[in-house]
Amino acid sequence: MQISVILAHPDPGSFNHAIAGQCVRTLENEGHHVRFHDLYREAFDPLLPAAEIPGEATLPLEIRGHCEEIQQSDGIVIVHPNWWGMPPAVLKGWIDRVMRPGVAYRFLEGDHGEGVPQGLLNASAAVVFNTSNTSADREAAVFGDPLESLWKTCIFDLCGVRTFYRRTFGIIVTSTAEQRGQWLGEAGELVRQVFQD
Repeated sequence: MQISVILAHPDPGSFNHAIAGQCVRTLENEGHHVRFHDLYREAFDPLLPAAEIPGEATLPLEIRGHCEEIQQSDGIVIVHPNWWGMPPAVLKGWIDRVMRPGVAYRFLEGDHGEGVPQGLLNASAAVVFNTSNTSADREAAVFGDPLESLWKTCIFDLCGVRTFYRRTFGIIVTSTAEQRGQWLGEAGELVRQVFQD
């Protein structure tokens, strides 16, 4: 399988980087072809220019490459921290520029402006890993876990990826090396199980 792994965290020493590395190693060891993007290291430009908004827009080479890759992917893994209940801006910009009409979804014939989409992505499943310094109970009770709705409903379901898994690791700031090692094992095992040929 061709698996795209997208990482969004500015610190190369972060636990997010460790998660992404574990996922890449596990997937490659399972025989998958992995295409890995560290959006910060690649200096991905998150700003969506007005000229790119039309469906028929001529896209820059880098963006066109990301679009083709995500269309061809059999699976998608996203790794990012929970910042204010949202992904980092660079990842939101990647969504804006890459998960675009004609690539990730299109509107159905006869749509009357209400925005009924048809998903176009080929991926059989998507996995999102988040890190957080908020307890899971508080995240759900106080904030309603906005990242679950964002990734599952607003993005992947809309784009045709019906099989979705999300795992949040926390609380990061107080975690031990032993705990992090256990979490990395969980991350590797999850992607191994989800992406089986």
